[in-house]
Amino acid sequence: MQPLRDRPLKVMPDPEPRQRTASRMSMQRTVEPEVISRTKTEFRPTVYKVSLVNMDYTLLITMSLLVLIGLIMVYSASYYVAATSVRFGYDMFRPLRSQAIAAIAGFAALIIMANFSYSTHLRKFAVVGYIAAVALLIATALFGVESGGARRWLPIPLLGQFQTSEVAKIALAMFISHFIAVNKKMADTYKGIATLGVFIGIMVAIIGVGTNNMSSAIIIVIIGGGIIFVASEKTWAFIGAGIAGIVALTAVLAFGVGFRANRFAMWFDPFADPSDAGLQTVQSLFAIGSGGMFGLGLGQSRQKLGFIPEVHNDVIFSVISEELGFIGASLVLFLFGVYVWRAIKIAINAKDMYGCLLATGIALMVAAPAIINIAVVTNTIPNTGVPLPFISHGGTSLLVLMAATGVLLNISRYQTKS
Repeated sequence: MQPLRDRPLKVMPDPEPRQRTASRMSMQRTVEPEVISRTKTEFRPTVYKVSLVNMDYTLLITMSLLVLIGLIMVYSASYYVAATSVRFGYDMFRPLRSQAIAAIAGFAALIIMANFSYSTHLRKFAVVGYIAAVALLIATALFGVESGGARRWLPIPLLGQFQTSEVAKIALAMFISHFIAVNKKMADTYKGIATLGVFIGIMVAIIGVGTNNMSSAIIIVIIGGGIIFVASEKTWAFIGAGIAGIVALTAVLAFGVGFRANRFAMWFDPFADPSDAGLQTVQSLFAIGSGGMFGLGLGQSRQKLGFIPEVHNDVIFSVISEELGFIGASLVLFLFGVYVWRAIKIAINAKDMYGCLLATGIALMVAAPAIINIAVVTNTIPNTGVPLPFISHGGTSLLVLMAATGVLLNISRYQTKS
């Protein structure tokens, strides 16, 4: 037997590489889920939680105050005319009652619109809504009820008259916003802008020519053009087109014929015919001037006693100025300013392009008519029939605007930051 010291040593394989390999594999198994989790977090789309806390309550309160002021002023401006007119069945509460019903329906629509995701549920109706709105406008042009030289109303059995141009405004805002969001570079090319302009032009042609409702056609242009302007890089092209459009419209009014040309002439000197063509403007100016700083008091207007035609509709701001004075009129302007400010803020903080553009369109739906209405009442621009949002008597306008506010609240619940 060979001694141990003389035996050849049997070299065993070093276990260290295997241990190191096993150790590395163990570390990989330990670290890899963390790395994968971090990687997924980095590239996963942000999850936006729906919460009532994130809803823009400032916007909701502002709108509610405007609606409340509208109900009070509709009654104050209309009760005398309604009580003495066969048109209202000698019922002094009839205008208030119809406005209150529209407000209740509007709050219901607001709740519904605020609780369905605008990006997944409401957006599905963008194309269908546009087609339906165009069909309603065509029906109005063919079968609508004419009033004041324009066909604004479509009679619907059991529901009464329906102003289809109001529906067209929100339908256009949803459709143009959807179209640009799907084709993100469309608003950056002249070809794309022209394509979008065709969709706007279809509504403008039907409203402006088919129903002879130029004021609503102008607002449609402002809403559609404003959305494209926000989405487009061609700022100066839009500014030039806007100036050209204003010049062209002024030329048509100045050198045209008919009641619009007459209104344009009365804009320069409404006192040239204070009992006919300039009646509404003159009496509105009297009402605003007599209100002073604090007004004559709620319900104490004198110009509403048969002097101002349709006082509870397009020229209700004159009664607000007369009864509540400069302070009350300034409060209304302040509330409109807050509403538009919150709508713009919602647009800026929207989670996607569609929400941003849609919120912009709704902001214009309120801002443009408010500016035009007050400018008309103060004779800053020629007379045209545009209601004061949330305040003027008109169930369709109130219902659509409150539903649109619900969409704004919906968008505010998915904001990228609080």
